[in-house]
Amino acid sequence: MNYPQIVTREEWLVARRELLTREKEATRARDRLNAERRRLPMVKIDKQYLFDGPEGKVSLLDLFDGRRQLIVYHFMFDPSWDEGCPGCTNLVNNIPGNITRLHESDTSLVLVSRAPLAKLESYKQQKNWTARWLSSYGSDFNYDFDATDENGEKPGISVFLRDGEQIFHTYSTTGRGVDILLGTYNYLDLTPLGRQEEWEEALNRSVIPAQS
Repeated sequence: MNYPQIVTREEWLVARRELLTREKEATRARDRLNAERRRLPMVKIDKQYLFDGPEGKVSLLDLFDGRRQLIVYHFMFDPSWDEGCPGCTNLVNNIPGNITRLHESDTSLVLVSRAPLAKLESYKQQKNWTARWLSSYGSDFNYDFDATDENGEKPGISVFLRDGEQIFHTYSTTGRGVDILLGTYNYLDLTPLGRQEEWEEALNRSVIPAQS
């Protein structure tokens, strides 16, 4: 990778102001996108889903833990695998050890995988994780929310809203959509070396014209 051009402080300030303009535009665009996400229509969940957890069989409603919102991260762990997906492992390593702020906002966060609970518990202990992790082994949950298809496992996020005992599906994303949970990527995106992944190289060589 080529390093950025070396310039004077004055030249850097000009370039920084130009980039700041685009950063502010991107922030406002992200705010609008988040608002559109909140306005997505939702679907009532009538199907019963059961999960295996350390406490035994639990329902989707139980995963809310009494809160109004639930974020599910679909962790890629096929029942035939002995270890979880490295990319999903990286994402869980990014989950804060203290998620009190989520709970204060009436939101629960859980991991769900298709592998049997024994495999999940073993991997969780190996990684010294504290996040709540449930097994959907034998259920349609992953398939119904596009986290598993004919090609296998996919990383994904699904979001649910609870109104009493009624549950609504409000949002899902897969692939690069899960990047939003990767805090270290946000740090690395601030640096000249970036995430140091191959796909970045073409973008690193691109020249964006200055705004007039």
